[in-house]
Amino acid sequence: MPRNILSGLRIATMDKGDTAYGLVERGSIGLEDDRIVWVTAGNAVPSDWRGVEIEDFGGRLATPALIDCHTHLVFGGNRAKEFEMRLEGASYEEVARAGGGIVSTVAATRAMGEDALVEDALPRLDALIGEGVATVEIKSGYGLTAEDELKMLRAARRLETMRPVRVKTSYLAAHAVPPEYKGRADAYIDEIVLPGMEAASDLGLVDAVDGFCEGIAFSPEQMNRVFARARALGLPVKLHAEQLSDLGGAKLAASYGALSADHLEYLDEDGVAAMAEAGTVAVLLPGAFYTLRETQLPPVAALRRAGVPIAVATDCNPGSSPLASLLLTLNMACTLFRLTPEEALAGATREAARALGLQDETGTLEPGKRADIAIWDVEHPAELTYRIGFNPLHRRIVGEDA
Repeated sequence: MPRNILSGLRIATMDKGDTAYGLVERGSIGLEDDRIVWVTAGNAVPSDWRGVEIEDFGGRLATPALIDCHTHLVFGGNRAKEFEMRLEGASYEEVARAGGGIVSTVAATRAMGEDALVEDALPRLDALIGEGVATVEIKSGYGLTAEDELKMLRAARRLETMRPVRVKTSYLAAHAVPPEYKGRADAYIDEIVLPGMEAASDLGLVDAVDGFCEGIAFSPEQMNRVFARARALGLPVKLHAEQLSDLGGAKLAASYGALSADHLEYLDEDGVAAMAEAGTVAVLLPGAFYTLRETQLPPVAALRRAGVPIAVATDCNPGSSPLASLLLTLNMACTLFRLTPEEALAGATREAARALGLQDETGTLEPGKRADIAIWDVEHPAELTYRIGFNPLHRRIVGEDA
């Protein structure tokens, strides 16, 4: 079995140890096949590893490879015109109610074949990979017919076969009510969302079920029906919640033991408490906050006090967050939401893994975890959140490529 040793590293293990970032000075990492076998300080190498080839990285920083745990990476077209509309004063809700927003992307996505969707998504995926990302969550939600939702999920699965990256898929047919079902949201759930979910599950195309719980999308009562079916199928859930108003979506998601509740600008204390009790991760999305020029900050202090895990993601999508840089997202999380650099980096590694149910597999540099490692041309982990528009990645190692 192939073994190799990465040496001469400052290692931010990102475990919850006694040191900030789980930092190991002058450390080494032993890899066997696609796994981390040991992490040590100094030049200490287990006796049975003597003679194994050592690669010296000259004092560079090693972190877990990054994880983007909330993206809409597969879609058709763009919404640059709506960007102009918002700059001229139109709100997100006004754009949506005028027939723009998600529905405009739906038309473009429906018009594209699976191959075209894959080709269009690859540059966005490559941008993330180029910044040290090894795991990406990708949602459906721009098809809004059973056939087009499955097309999006197939495209997302294909991306994993074309690049050295892990893709986790989320079924998001409960994203918006399509024009043909205007005023008939319940019928849309019955006729499209639920049957499509069962088909996606039968085909092995879905890892989790998501939804958008807002006044312009679906009510908590409607999402409850979606989540009940997901539970019956054995699928974990997550939810876009409390982005524009407080409908109690996060509390509903927590009642189903949701992996995550995302956005959360209008989250109240009851929602925070419910998430803490359920172990549901709060996924903060500063790209959407920035693009929509929001002013309502997510309740970071309350989340901290309650011990709710906090993750950070790009929310890469064509409308509210056309952002394909997780490094910039980390900076935004610090400057806009006042996360500490350590919280932000944990949010794109350890807690992002938790938000995808992968905490036993990746997100920290510990024995037994997959060898998903990013090596950076920096001295200290805080540099990854400090710089703007600068990518210091030296090398990305992903699992079997170790």
